[in-house]
Amino acid sequence: MLSLNTIDLPEIIDGLPNISGWEKEVLSVVNQDAPIFLPSTNIKLEDVNAVFAIALHMHQPTIPAGSGGSLISHLQYMFEHPNEGDNHNAGPFAYCYSRMGEFIPELVHQGCNPRVMLDYSGNLLWGLRQMGRDDVINNLKRITCDSTYQPYVEWLGTMWSHAVIPSTPIPDMKLHILAWQQYFAAIFGWEALARVKGFSPPEMHLPNHPDTLFEFVKALKECGYRWLLVQEHSVETINGESLTSKHLPHRLIARNSQGETISITALIKTQGSDTKLVGQMQPYYEAKTLSKQKLGSIFVPPIVSQIGDGENGGVMMNEFPSAFKQAWWDMMHNGGGKSGVVGVCGTEYLELIAAAGCKPEDYPTCQPVGQYQIWQRVSPDNCQPEAVEKAIAELKQINPNFHMDGASWTNHISWVQGYENVLSPMNKLSSLFHEKLDKLISTDTAESITRKSDYRQILLHNLLLQTSCFRYWGQGAWTDYAREIYQRGEHLLQA
Repeated sequence: MLSLNTIDLPEIIDGLPNISGWEKEVLSVVNQDAPIFLPSTNIKLEDVNAVFAIALHMHQPTIPAGSGGSLISHLQYMFEHPNEGDNHNAGPFAYCYSRMGEFIPELVHQGCNPRVMLDYSGNLLWGLRQMGRDDVINNLKRITCDSTYQPYVEWLGTMWSHAVIPSTPIPDMKLHILAWQQYFAAIFGWEALARVKGFSPPEMHLPNHPDTLFEFVKALKECGYRWLLVQEHSVETINGESLTSKHLPHRLIARNSQGETISITALIKTQGSDTKLVGQMQPYYEAKTLSKQKLGSIFVPPIVSQIGDGENGGVMMNEFPSAFKQAWWDMMHNGGGKSGVVGVCGTEYLELIAAAGCKPEDYPTCQPVGQYQIWQRVSPDNCQPEAVEKAIAELKQINPNFHMDGASWTNHISWVQGYENVLSPMNKLSSLFHEKLDKLISTDTAESITRKSDYRQILLHNLLLQTSCFRYWGQGAWTDYAREIYQRGEHLLQA
């Protein structure tokens, strides 16, 4: 590990989350190829028939609703306004953010072999610190930084402020990814950041426009990510068909309108009622119905991958704790939790099958849904942006349901249609941000610029405006919040 371990990053600078200024150090730490789980895993592939991996997604947006309009976590707002809507759930939500720090040590000490993947937005982590909820952060630190529990827990990277990727301005994708990585390192340390190799896109929203997808995958790879989680119905085979090997890792192919291609490993999140499936530990019971499958020339245990909100709804708040514990007790009594059907972390599984001789080239390939129709119309030897846009326009004319908004786990909602009043300011603020700052950042003194508080303040507003909640939670107060953040960001840029 690098000597950077001795450099402690401040978590908060001038009242702002530390989301910029150490980009070179972050990229140096995350772009290392050493195995993460292989040296410590207690699972042997030959003893296992099938595996499952569950991830818990946690998020609370930042809103301008504190004292004097200050930026606070929506969780804080819930505590302060308990009689509005379901705000009475603030306490249970806060406990849900913390409880894995209790469940994992408890199960390990009982002789179980638990696994969990955690996906927390950057602004949720910042909000917990703003609220003085050090109890929650310390519980998470326990299972993240204590070597006793590291083999059982994997953090997944995400966009800092829960921006859905297809409608995020392309130049801001990497800013979100890096901001999350840096803030995570500030809380949990460089060594913990070096272990974050999987990525969880907010709302499982995968871009299907060729150029957006290409830039997203490129940014992920530049930021050291090895794999991402994708929703089953958001991808198709290269021939435009539904996936047939959804319990095997895939190679997601991204091809842009210039004809360039890039790829990254994808674990397939199967369809279904996400929170209910995770809350009742369905992936474990589904894995019990599976047996080894051929990948390349090797037989490997298939993987059932699932993610759901970690706090939202009665199932997660009330049923999940007992279901979670019961599943690991059941495994302990059937093979000691290390044989038959077992839980894994995503990176652990990929490292185990790689050690057995599987290569990414052996994985079945996939691409975002809808791309097959584009590439049918665009010849590989004439791959130009104009040809791709022409093909997209023709497809929209033939089929009114064809779109390049991407697909997500809330597929009945468009993140674009009807939200022009949020998207226009969002795109405008991003454009103003890059117009003013990109030339400065491209100079040799870029890092000193991104360490300045005024830069961090502008970046924060740019990223916050892209939070999906300002669209997902409907018109009214939420679009008002977005308008306020836009106006403050514009004012900062004009200063």
